[in-house]
Amino acid sequence: MSRVGRFIDSAEENFIAAILALMTLVTFTQVVARYGFNSGWGGALEFTRVLFAWLILFGMSYGVKIGAHLGVDAVIRLLPRPLFRAAALLGAALTVLYAVLLIDAAWFGALFGLENKGSTGGAYSYVAKFYKLPIGMEDLKWPGFIQDWFGVRERVPRWIPYIILPVGLALLALRSAQAFWLILTGKKEAMIAAHEAEELVAENKDALKD
Repeated sequence: MSRVGRFIDSAEENFIAAILALMTLVTFTQVVARYGFNSGWGGALEFTRVLFAWLILFGMSYGVKIGAHLGVDAVIRLLPRPLFRAAALLGAALTVLYAVLLIDAAWFGALFGLENKGSTGGAYSYVAKFYKLPIGMEDLKWPGFIQDWFGVRERVPRWIPYIILPVGLALLALRSAQAFWLILTGKKEAMIAAHEAEELVAENKDALKD
């Protein structure tokens, strides 16, 4: 693996770890403040929800990368090896298409003449719309010193937390395209790790025996 590849891997893992640590810290301090001092931060719950959404949308691409997503492959495992490989490639290709469509479906609507039938739009246009509108989060506010230093509005603009939508989907498309190439070149069997449950059953088959 190249130095750049190792840097990206480390950055992804550190980002996920940082989100988990921040969620834990915010939740812990909020519980202590509320039940120990009858106080707390009003935006803690909303901030935790935002972090959880970031964790999911960023983590789905990382799950594809390390093969952590579970799936049901009982049927395709019965197929001959070439057909199983074709099914795995189809799954990866459809995941790429799914992510790209959610980012922006305008090209899809133009391709099939559906521009005026609700097929346009997507995560990119959704975030761009909030970027243009002065709408803030309900409870999430900038600290006072940030407001003073930069002259920003009190509430955090909605586009900032929502920007993970196109970013997360773009990463999902990228990792799915990489998985497609690895399957095509024979370096990977499939995108999913479907046998994890079987391994757990095998490891614990004697757990209930006397």
